Amino acid sequence: MNLEGLDISILGPAFVAGLLVLSTHVPLGRQVRARGIIILALAIAQIAGLGVIAAHAFGWEPGGWSVQVAAFATALVGAFSLYWCEQRWPEVQEAIIGTVFIVAASAGVLMLAGNPHAGDHLKDLMVGQILWVDYQQLSLVALLYAVVLLLWFMSIKTGRQLLFYLLFALTVTASVQLVGIYLVFASLIIPALTVRHAGKHALWIAYCLGAAGYALGLSVSALFDAPAGPAIVLILAVLAVFFHTTRKLVSPA
Repeated sequence: MNLEGLDISILGPAFVAGLLVLSTHVPLGRQVRARGIIILALAIAQIAGLGVIAAHAFGWEPGGWSVQVAAFATALVGAFSLYWCEQRWPEVQEAIIGTVFIVAASAGVLMLAGNPHAGDHLKDLMVGQILWVDYQQLSLVALLYAVVLLLWFMSIKTGRQLLFYLLFALTVTASVQLVGIYLVFASLIIPALTVRHAGKHALWIAYCLGAAGYALGLSVSALFDAPAGPAIVLILAVLAVFFHTTRKLVSPA
């Protein structure tokens, strides 16, 4: 156990990044679960990742604006295509989303086949680099998420499905580059799944569960020198099971 690892200058920005991700992913995750298209989160994240991989394959500067544009453009095209498929073939929507996910994942692997650092690129994409974020980077993400949340609540009132897909793509793309695919999916699904029967306070319980998961996961990662992303995912899962079990004991009905 390494107590010196509890460095607020590193864990502070990482925790803020987690809170920012949760601010959008909790409401979006509840909508995805309600619509029965949970795999959409993985598919859009993988499509965004494919854009990042393609940018790297072209030799573009990592983290530069060209990579951001490539990731967002790829995700938006994917989101629009999935929306079009939903309108045309709603009965096989989830199968189409699953197919898109595996095709995007396979395409990404093929693009990295000749890259000697392919393993590192894939690991960064999946696990993320949440401990390397800084407040300057987070300020831009916070601005994007604020716009997304505003448009998101407008889309609920208007019922525009295309807007939902596009906002989902923008949010997931930004988050994948911030925290990685594992944390994106976990932040979308685990809190939403845990509070599905929590009543009128479900949204706030989900936020608190997510925040506790990030705080404890980052602490465990720092204390035991473990990868932050997987540690947070496991802590989120443990908290979800604990919440569900406790709720059953308190309210057996």
